[in-house]
Amino acid sequence: MRQIRIPATFMRGGTSNAIVFRQDNLPEDREIWAEIFAAAIGSPDPNGRQLNGMGGGISSLSKVCVVGPPSRDDADIDYTFAQVVVRENRVEFLGNCGNMSSAMGPFAVDEGIATLDGDSGMVRIHNTNTGKLIHAHFDMDDGLAAVDGDYELPGVAGQASAVRLDFIEPGGSFTGKMLPTGAAVDILETPTLGKIEASIVDASALSVLVEAKAVGLTGTELPKTLEANPEVLKNLQEIRAAAAVKLGLNKSIEEAMSRVTNRPAIGFVAPAQDAPTLSGDPLKASCGDVTARMISMGDPHRALPGTCSMCLAVASQIDGTLVNRNLSSPANGEVRLMHPSGVLHASAVVRRDGDLWFAERASLYRTQRRMFDGYVYVPAARVPKYRAWLDVTAKVAE
Repeated sequence: MRQIRIPATFMRGGTSNAIVFRQDNLPEDREIWAEIFAAAIGSPDPNGRQLNGMGGGISSLSKVCVVGPPSRDDADIDYTFAQVVVRENRVEFLGNCGNMSSAMGPFAVDEGIATLDGDSGMVRIHNTNTGKLIHAHFDMDDGLAAVDGDYELPGVAGQASAVRLDFIEPGGSFTGKMLPTGAAVDILETPTLGKIEASIVDASALSVLVEAKAVGLTGTELPKTLEANPEVLKNLQEIRAAAAVKLGLNKSIEEAMSRVTNRPAIGFVAPAQDAPTLSGDPLKASCGDVTARMISMGDPHRALPGTCSMCLAVASQIDGTLVNRNLSSPANGEVRLMHPSGVLHASAVVRRDGDLWFAERASLYRTQRRMFDGYVYVPAARVPKYRAWLDVTAKVAE
């Protein structure tokens, strides 16, 4: 059976890659989006490689973004993010991707969806997954988003033009509360480790964060070391599942562990310390304020997910959280997050009002690049709902 082609762009945003679609090239029904995205990325793949699609076999390379005109007055564009599960036939629309957010403003400007005049400017992005606003600031080059620059992003080879992302009021992006349980630290009960301290924070991403030493780690482990330790990964998933049950997202730990998801994401922190990196260049403890590792869709992340970075930055400014507890110096709004690929500089403006905490803004710098334009091809047999929609659309056009 023939293949169907759909106009698309392939972009890097931060330390992630994604297929980017214009919204006007897709049907309104998101069930149809899901079948298109899974087929285009190459999921499900029991081999975990996605060789039959555009994905790269890990969560940071298994993503799709959709950009269209704004649905609210305080935004310039709408942006919807989709995480395609590698080994399962499932697409999640539950949260945002901070890394790919850096590519959305430049994409919109280059496509003519949004307009910027001058040498630099800002695009106001409405992320439809979370209902939150992101302000993307970037330079322009001869009418297009700038690519060349001198900013070096750890985990990405070379230098490029920086994009500053301001996540506006990122608290409660999933649960409606920045501290969903009202506490900076909770005690979770897990089948293997028993009781364990955890900070559950919802800011750009819903995350449960524990101390590395609580799960028998130093915090400096590289992804391959974690991948070679299935017992530790299982223990971390049990903690994630226990948090999901506490938040009412699942009825039992068994149910929560039955599917791969980032709701909540799980990570661990430790004090700043000398550490190896994926490039082989060692990090000195003096380079950072806190060490962090995140697990994304069940796999150790090679750097830090953008939204989880924002969550870590916000958590670092909240008295009593495990991130704050492990800072090498007092919280001052800025934080240097040490991760497997280097150091990520982030900031957060957080205030306390009585017993409640509020985040006004969280910011970080990323880079982006458009890598090709054209068509993505999907086997017609994989997208029956899309085929039916195309037939109806063609008949209406006649």
